[in-house]
Amino acid sequence: MNILNDLKFGKNIIGVDEVGRGCLAGPVFAAAIKLDQNNFPEGINDSKKLNKSKRLEIFKALVKKCEYSVGISSVKEIEELNILQSSLLAMNRALKKINIKNHVILVDGNFSPDKNKNIRTVIKGDQKCISIAAASIIAKVSRDLFMEELSFKFPNYSWEKNCGYGTKKHLEAIKKFGITEHHRKTFSPIHNLLIN
Repeated sequence: MNILNDLKFGKNIIGVDEVGRGCLAGPVFAAAIKLDQNNFPEGINDSKKLNKSKRLEIFKALVKKCEYSVGISSVKEIEELNILQSSLLAMNRALKKINIKNHVILVDGNFSPDKNKNIRTVIKGDQKCISIAAASIIAKVSRDLFMEELSFKFPNYSWEKNCGYGTKKHLEAIKKFGITEHHRKTFSPIHNLLIN
């Protein structure tokens, strides 16, 4: 992935992406990043296309070289607002922590987290724009580390491996041990278990 797609939008770019929308447990994380166009690590790609060790390697390089921020939406907000609005809220929070003046903001997807006229939504942006891909790595690794830490308190659910996604092992653990305060009760698999 090169930087040419980003540069079509201008020289000063901020990439934004979120992670964790499809999980059964844990918050949504979003990241905003100003990629140094003359000094960024090789191998940046959509975080879903990188293995765990490669993501971590690039993450460490990005946080050393670039200005970035992370925003979070809690499980309670996900349940109250819905997952789309919570994802946009997490993106908005990330953007409020970084100086966006004189920057074009590239956001993954087709929904804008704000009415800022400098925001451009890019469908499949994490596969097209290197700044959005970099944001996806920051968001993904930040959330994975959070879920790993949470798994020490809740070892039955294997969050250090599944990060809260609805894997077979996670679903089996929910049936066996019940849910925690970190599970999203409005999501179908958990909601269905609660009403049965």
